Amino acid sequence: LSRRLGAELGKSVVYQETNGETRVEIKESVRGQDIFIIQTIPRDVNTAVMELLIMAYALKTSCARNIIGVIPYFPYSKQSKMRKRGSIVCKLLASMLAKAGLTHIITMDLHQKEIQGFFSFPVDNLRASPFLLQYIQEEIPDYRNAVIVAKSPDAAKRAQSYAERLRLGLAVIHGEAQCTEQDMDDGRHSPPMVKNATVHPGLELPLMMAKEKPPITVVGDVGGRIAIIVDDIIDDVESFVAAAEILKERGAYKIFVMATHGLLSADAPRLIEESSIDEVVVTNTVPHEVQKLQCPKIKTVDISLILSEAIRRIHNGESMAYLFRNITVDD
Repeated sequence: LSRRLGAELGKSVVYQETNGETRVEIKESVRGQDIFIIQTIPRDVNTAVMELLIMAYALKTSCARNIIGVIPYFPYSKQSKMRKRGSIVCKLLASMLAKAGLTHIITMDLHQKEIQGFFSFPVDNLRASPFLLQYIQEEIPDYRNAVIVAKSPDAAKRAQSYAERLRLGLAVIHGEAQCTEQDMDDGRHSPPMVKNATVHPGLELPLMMAKEKPPITVVGDVGGRIAIIVDDIIDDVESFVAAAEILKERGAYKIFVMATHGLLSADAPRLIEESSIDEVVVTNTVPHEVQKLQCPKIKTVDISLILSEAIRRIHNGESMAYLFRNITVDD
């Protein structure tokens, strides 16, 4: 990013003391400056979040004019809905960032677009789809014989957007074995169920029928086609591997997986290497050099161009509309 912008990196030191505490020291004057903190999220998420909060607070107390966080993958974005007696951690993190002194955030492909509403300051949610679409057109031979696949009905909107832009067919895998976000019950039995509890006759609620997953089916024809599975995050790859097996059984002869954020946790590289997936394409929003060494099937698309342009436009007070041209809500 600094090379694209022709700007030098600011002088600062971030380290952990022997007792595990994070310390940040700013080594130059930032008074009245626009400061962009670039924070990619490595494996140790909580340390990265604390570094970001402490640096933002250090800049705030050093009288920086604007503190803009460049966080390509926003952590805890999967915890943006209430589950049982848990909490909406993403909202908590948004409040912490505001309190620490951030005045603006640049991020990419939030897991749920509604997360923007958690913030009390502007959020620019950039899209990686133009870069991934370009990769499909330039790097996949005979992509015209491809079909875009959603590995669950939840991902159908994103897959439909890709299919419409590439003028390709669409397939959806329905009835997968794992639980999707929508199927996890809320489970807050409050007050607790008590035997022989008297219920007022007027308060008897109708019982909901329990959901039953149908057997796995592929809605759409993938026989003799290249299957391109699209999603926003690829972390636990079991569901992608299972989807690839199903598509292989249905006659797909080549299988690609495209995702914005390649977290690739645990032994994901080994599972990909042993699976029917031919190639996994992710952007460099999250560092994954180690995983690439373990699995040659993983390819990277560079998205630094759009991030550097967003930084330049914000610093110069220019419109961001150019970065969102032809972008719809479903992208």
